[in-house]
Amino acid sequence: MERSSGLSNGREGSEADFPMITLRPLELSDIDDFMVWATDEKVPRFCTWEPYASKEEGLNFIKNVVLPHPWFMAICLENRPIGAISVTSNSGNDRCRGELGYVLGSRYWGKGIVTQAVKLVADIIFKEWTHLERLEALVDVENVASQRVLEKAGFQREGVLRKYFILKGRSRDMVMFSLLSTDWHT
Repeated sequence: MERSSGLSNGREGSEADFPMITLRPLELSDIDDFMVWATDEKVPRFCTWEPYASKEEGLNFIKNVVLPHPWFMAICLENRPIGAISVTSNSGNDRCRGELGYVLGSRYWGKGIVTQAVKLVADIIFKEWTHLERLEALVDVENVASQRVLEKAGFQREGVLRKYFILKGRSRDMVMFSLLSTDWHT
């Protein structure tokens, strides 16, 4: 179930010439690659989790959260995970919406990789989940790089939700972004 972006690195004239990214399920056998970004102090700054302290913590996360998740993929270069991306579905009256989340190892930041991954997810998710009409993402107001990723991927900035979320002991303002199935053209 590997999916390819069909793109090089998404940036013309970029010094880094990455091969195309692929998305595939994250597996227990990926633990060493997972730990590279999961232990990086820079990566979880805007995430609900702290850097992982042990391989056992990482294995438990993959077993208990990733494997049962309906749509959680590794972002891969040459089939090696360098990050992850997920879509979490809602239920009941909210089942028309799904929430996008992503994380990437800091050594790959600023290279257009997550933008490629988000575009690839949009290409796939509206086809796989035909009930989905809206893909949304909440981004901390201070996470300007992630806001740029979503804008480049075609998401619309809808507004700021003030004091919306408590992150690491502080209430945070979050920016809501969305992409509708009718906005996305494959």
